[in-house]
Amino acid sequence: MSEETENFINQKYIEDLLAGAEFADDASISAALDRAEKGASLEHGEIASLLKTSNPAHIKRIFDIAGRIKRRIYGNRIVMFAPLYVSDYCVNKCAYCSFNCKHDFRRSKLTMDELREEVKILEMMGHKRLALEAGEEDALCSIDYILECIKTIYDMKFGNGEIRRVNVNIAATTTENYRKLKSANIGTYILFQETYHEPTYSRVHHSGPKKDFLWHLNAFDRAQDAGIDDVGGGVLFGLGDPYFDVMGLLLHNEHLEKKYNAGFHTISVPRLCQASGMDINDFPNLVNDDTFAKIVAVIRIAVPFTGMILSTRENHDMRKKILQLGISQISAGSSTEVGGYAKRKRNEIANPQFLVNDERSAVSIISELMDDGYIPSFCTACYRGGRTGDRFMSLAKSGQIGNVCLPNALMTLCEYSMDYGDDAFREKTSEIIEKEIMQISNETIRKKTIESMEKIRSGAGRDFYV
Repeated sequence: MSEETENFINQKYIEDLLAGAEFADDASISAALDRAEKGASLEHGEIASLLKTSNPAHIKRIFDIAGRIKRRIYGNRIVMFAPLYVSDYCVNKCAYCSFNCKHDFRRSKLTMDELREEVKILEMMGHKRLALEAGEEDALCSIDYILECIKTIYDMKFGNGEIRRVNVNIAATTTENYRKLKSANIGTYILFQETYHEPTYSRVHHSGPKKDFLWHLNAFDRAQDAGIDDVGGGVLFGLGDPYFDVMGLLLHNEHLEKKYNAGFHTISVPRLCQASGMDINDFPNLVNDDTFAKIVAVIRIAVPFTGMILSTRENHDMRKKILQLGISQISAGSSTEVGGYAKRKRNEIANPQFLVNDERSAVSIISELMDDGYIPSFCTACYRGGRTGDRFMSLAKSGQIGNVCLPNALMTLCEYSMDYGDDAFREKTSEIIEKEIMQISNETIRKKTIESMEKIRSGAGRDFYV
């Protein structure tokens, strides 16, 4: 761990911002919301004031503006994915995690045959995008093992199923290892800082490589230096002061934008959940539902062009609510343990990293999304079309993203319905496609999309994208 590190999170600056926001008056908060409504970027102090306000009228406006921003930029599309845990060996002692090296349970990592079994199940669920997850243990879960997993996943085809993009959520590593991940054709490299408040970070990370705050903080710099220009950040809300952590996320994003011309491709918003080996009551900063909703909405306002990810840590009702406030990606049918999909199929006892609070099947979630007016998308086109990093952000900021993402969402939904849907599901999908297809403003792309879906339905082709 000799590579250079930089601390670009100014603790006193954030604390002073939040302290000052306590005194923001209604007029200044209203003015900030007026600016956000017009698409203007907000200053740090304005964002802090939105986080700190308890005025119901302001909070309602925050929710309304966040929802409009999401619909304006991302439309009603929701990208689908699933996590895939390959190893729970870990050398870190983290107070909040069931993979804590001091916890006594039977650990495992997938063999390639076991991995293929997991991938087969995920492909039968219709997933095209996975987030590969692993604990940190270089001796038993080396970078070479991760690379072998990625290759196996990409090579695995079952019927019409295939995983077209593997995002990777593994521990902070070296520039050399990030170069290897880049060569393996990963999608987004995802890493959660957990908390940006360094004293809290030190308290909850007792030992192991992850205890090094700066090594962890600078992981995305090393990834970017290695050529991985799509990175996804996040914190575990409930460890530190949630408002401090939002501001930390924004400072981190600005650091990456300034240095690499592209900030976070995605921001994840997991909340601390009960897990084996820990007592959730030991954490004094747990975030209630109302505060969590406000946090999600403020992040959407602060970084309008960044994708936002919600996991099955949230229950059914909360997911429905938060989807309206800016979320653009959700997991479905998730398992959070090594070999968990096969275990679930065999009705075996589970030992997850954390408890899943939305246990519905993937098809149930996808069907309800359509009932609620969303378009479930299985698109991976931007990765394969080279629209990553600053190129993706340029597309999003140009206002033309709808002419790319909407056609791809509709084509992948059509493909999903033909491969995995029954007659009723296909009829529902056809009605949605017929309604949404006219929202594609570019006539050439609209015609191409219609022709591609005709080929999908007739069996003449698949995996079309623009």
